[in-house]
Amino acid sequence: MRFLMKISFPVEAGNAAAKKDGFKVVDTILGQQKPEAAYFVAIGGRRTCLMIIDLVSASDIPRIAEPWFLALHASIEVMPAMVAEDLRNAAPAIEQAVNDFG
Repeated sequence: MRFLMKISFPVEAGNAAAKKDGFKVVDTILGQQKPEAAYFVAIGGRRTCLMIIDLVSASDIPRIAEPWFLALHASIEVMPAMVAEDLRNAAPAIEQAVNDFG
């Protein structure tokens, strides 16, 4: 199952990582986790990674989150995400909901 993870870290932790080794820790984490995509943006004044990752189970979330927590004092939001095929596969359930509650 795909998840969208929003990983934000404090300015101080980001500055320390930048000064230490130019964010090598971020490269190391991404190399281990192998996300489908990772984008880096600033949200609310904090360095933020928006990452799409395919996990077998929700129990995989700590394995993904802990390196970010430990290395960069990150805050993390996790939400399920669908691609177009997933949405197409959900169409019968959506239609049923419309029939029952629409």
